[in-house]
Amino acid sequence: MIPRIKSIQAAKDYQLIVTFDNGICVIYDVAEDIRNIKAFAPLMTEHRLFENFQLDQSRTCIYWNEQIDLPSDTILEYGKRI
Repeated sequence: MIPRIKSIQAAKDYQLIVTFDNGICVIYDVAEDIRNIKAFAPLMTEHRLFENFQLDQSRTCIYWNEQIDLPSDTILEYGKRI
């Protein structure tokens, strides 16, 4: 089953604090993606784009625009549990 996101908060240094419906909470480091995935570069270069994320209707993906998104299962797998 694909994990559903309950809430998201932007944190310092391009990190997201993500809480899932099952109560698991993780910090996901988007800075790594910005460094390694060319499409993510605008999150650092376009003013305030990083803070303007949205959650899709199914609550299984965070996105910033049509080119930049993060699926919930990736966030859960690679995020650090807190």
